[in-house]
Amino acid sequence: MPNLRMLCVTAHPDDEAGGFGGSLLLYQARGVETNVICLTPGQAARNRGGYQADEELAAVRRKEFAAACNILKVTRGEVLNFPDSRLDHVDLYMAVGELVRRIRQIQPQLMITFGAEGGHTAHPDHTMASILATLAYHWAGRSNRYTDQLEAGLQPCRVQKLYHTTSTFTLPDRQPISLAPPTAVIDVGPYLETKINAFKAHVTQAPLFPLFEGTVRKRGKYEMYHLAASVRPGAAPSENDLFEGIVAE
Repeated sequence: MPNLRMLCVTAHPDDEAGGFGGSLLLYQARGVETNVICLTPGQAARNRGGYQADEELAAVRRKEFAAACNILKVTRGEVLNFPDSRLDHVDLYMAVGELVRRIRQIQPQLMITFGAEGGHTAHPDHTMASILATLAYHWAGRSNRYTDQLEAGLQPCRVQKLYHTTSTFTLPDRQPISLAPPTAVIDVGPYLETKINAFKAHVTQAPLFPLFEGTVRKRGKYEMYHLAASVRPGAAPSENDLFEGIVAE
């Protein structure tokens, strides 16, 4: 798949492996340039690996993110500096602008992010990552949004498809979520062990390892997505390839 680029927008270090790791590996193996933007360094995490200061934990989690991206063979990974567990308090226009800038720089044909329900954990930051990424998807292609970026030499980017991750199951003892129906079911079975290893690169989050590994070994052969937007209007098809119908540029 020459000249194809995908962008994954997440909220915290470990989301890239836990939510999207199989797809990132699959498409990297097919020659797609894979990009991950993580909005926060995860400094407000409940699991802290013994680190007390937020700044210290953030620095460690940035390193864990880099290690996980290396295992996932991500082409380019970046952790921004928005506040963990407070994405709903950030200036929306400014935050979307940071994503729009990166979309225009990367020029991806495909974007993936969380659904607005907040994923299996219903984390508010996951919801906000979905909202910010979805707005950025739409605005990056418009010549009347963030015109200062265009005046500085960037070009609008009309991303061809946007997917929200979804599933056919929920986790017990969590807040209720209403999931979008899957329109794309991606077989990531060959990459399951590597996905687990990438998640375990987030050593500070070790208390989550048993739940994560048990869940993905039982249910993780497939990663599922809901087609949230497309440049080609029409009924959502049933897909087993996120790049189906995408034209390389």
